[in-house]
Amino acid sequence: MNQYPIYVGGIFVETNKKIEIVNSYTREHLATTFLASKDELDNAIIAAINAKEEMKLLPSYKRYDILMKIAQALTIDKQRLAEVLALEACKPIRYALAEVDRAIQTFIIAAEESKRLPSEYISIDWTPAGKDKEGIVRYFPIGLIAGIAPFNFPMNLAVHKIAPAIASGNCIIMKPSRSTPLSTLELAKIIDKTELPKGAFSVLPMDRQAGQQLVTDERINMLSFTGSADVGWKMKSEAGKKKVVLELGGNAGVIVAPTADMELAIQKCISGAFSYSGQVCIHTQRIYVHDSIFVPFMEKFCNATSRLKIGDVLNSETDISAMIDEENAMRVETWIDEAVHQGARIVCGGKRHDAVVEPTVLTHTQNTMKVCSKEIFGPIVCIEPYHNYTEAVNTINDSDFGLQAGVFTDSLKEMNYAFDNIDTGGVLINEVPTFRVDHTPYGGIKNSGFGREGVKYAVRDMIESKILVKPIR
Repeated sequence: MNQYPIYVGGIFVETNKKIEIVNSYTREHLATTFLASKDELDNAIIAAINAKEEMKLLPSYKRYDILMKIAQALTIDKQRLAEVLALEACKPIRYALAEVDRAIQTFIIAAEESKRLPSEYISIDWTPAGKDKEGIVRYFPIGLIAGIAPFNFPMNLAVHKIAPAIASGNCIIMKPSRSTPLSTLELAKIIDKTELPKGAFSVLPMDRQAGQQLVTDERINMLSFTGSADVGWKMKSEAGKKKVVLELGGNAGVIVAPTADMELAIQKCISGAFSYSGQVCIHTQRIYVHDSIFVPFMEKFCNATSRLKIGDVLNSETDISAMIDEENAMRVETWIDEAVHQGARIVCGGKRHDAVVEPTVLTHTQNTMKVCSKEIFGPIVCIEPYHNYTEAVNTINDSDFGLQAGVFTDSLKEMNYAFDNIDTGGVLINEVPTFRVDHTPYGGIKNSGFGREGVKYAVRDMIESKILVKPIR
């Protein structure tokens, strides 16, 4: 992979601060890229400000064409891009391929949405003062957006900021994770070859100090952050007058009712709990199973968990590989040990090997334990019995987070009760909370976020209304 220059205001540049990108499973050096300083960030901001008017005036057919050409380029180079993503994020190749597919779909959705940005006609004569007047509402780009994306979906979570920004005629500066900047820099190579105005898009890996300017700089009109709750809410408090959208974490819960298809629930919960080593903000972390089916559910779940294959990310049979780094693996190990000390029982897994944490099932847990109450961001799931459905819903709600929840049931009454009463941004029936498609509204309540993503809904946050009131004749 060699060396990756960073993308500053439409120009690929190198700086005197290098970052070495390493695969956490093999500890192999993958590539070298660079950290942007305040100077590079200032250059990117100035270039974006200079491109704002051209982006604002870019007709929808051109935005559509740019977005579709990006999608086509991703499709042509999908295998190579998935391998880059798999190696830098230590993500099994089948999950990396799925992520590139989702990025392609997100650009296609954004292309479609670029053709139907909102507008309204309003009658003004609801009162005598409005006689013989009419109103036209148009929506205009907010200007310059700062996007900050995490390591776990280094391509598609960046795309969820880039694609709607282009669709709505905005400029955007992306800060990828220092652990996984290569996928976003690969995107920069593709976007640089389109007709997108130079300066409208930058990719700047930065340290936290330089990145803080994205939060505080008044020349930036909007901050879109995906990451941890503690960091996100701190950013919001420091962002000043700019608009802020936060897509944060969770400790997502699942209820499995006695009427559920148990095999389906187990299959989906295994994937939701352990795909990408649980490093997913909608990772299935807590499962509540009706006591009448708890024992067979637990037995089958643990048997399936024990068959998951740990290995190299480029092996198509690998289910689990290393976490993003050994430091996070050690943190997860500490949380498991702490839960066991407090009375939890390890049913399977529970061991760490360097940066690899075995897929682990815990029971006899309490909602006050970190493995339940915090976002563990690791391959751990807590499974407990419940007797009363209402109490199970209340247990799901007994959390500082509220991103998504899943319910497996054939009861229409239980489906409706879950939708009305589970305090999350999304409730999924006969599906795990880890499920997401890219055109739907996505986000949480409580500590899980502020605002919504999903292309159409992200676009709404990136535009502002302006009304024209004029005589009818």
